[in-house]
Amino acid sequence: MSILLNALAKTANIIPKNIRKNLTSKVIDYSLKKYAEIEVVNLDIVEKRKSIPTIYIGNHLSNIDGVVLNKFLKNNNIAFMAGVKLSKNPLTNLVLETVNTILITPNSADKKAIKSAVNHLKNGGSIFIFPEGTRSRTGSLIKAKKGFILLAKMANVEIVPVALEGTEKLLPINDANMGKEKFNYGKVKITFGKPFYLPKKTKENKDYWTDFATEYSMKKIAELLSPKYQGVYRI
Repeated sequence: MSILLNALAKTANIIPKNIRKNLTSKVIDYSLKKYAEIEVVNLDIVEKRKSIPTIYIGNHLSNIDGVVLNKFLKNNNIAFMAGVKLSKNPLTNLVLETVNTILITPNSADKKAIKSAVNHLKNGGSIFIFPEGTRSRTGSLIKAKKGFILLAKMANVEIVPVALEGTEKLLPINDANMGKEKFNYGKVKITFGKPFYLPKKTKENKDYWTDFATEYSMKKIAELLSPKYQGVYRI
């Protein structure tokens, strides 16, 4: 990801966390300024929700997604739901330390993580979830996991869809070794959509409501994306 970040990761155990976090943040900020050209659409939606508990949902293209989004959401007391495997890689764990995260075990009913997320919302914070559960290897939307629906139902707060484009070029996926992912120049576009609530459960949809609510929510993200990024939720 960066020679400096790799050096920090190798010495992580001997550098105090507060100093390590500060140094990592500075390296990331430098890298984003050098390699990323970021355009943000509808930032006013975020600014109006600083004191409103919200679940943000977005497509997932790169390990840099959370860091880029945090630049615009950190004043909203945001916590990112992140897969536990990211904390097990020295380099990605270093990056995780720069954002507020709630670790979750993918493809499981992680009750502890869900409870932490609900409590964060009840205490006035906001949550960001990548419903696909992993970075898309196609560069477009893939089938979402349904876990975020449970959280949204329990919390009963509005959801804001977020569309990301270009981060897959800024920090491309390296499936062989996440620690060797490298920055490239990339134009990044972030679009925030209008808040919405989950659709109501009715007699007609009660037997398939979770699937219906998942599809409904993911299409809110797809509506904000260029056609080539819409994938399985193409409008």
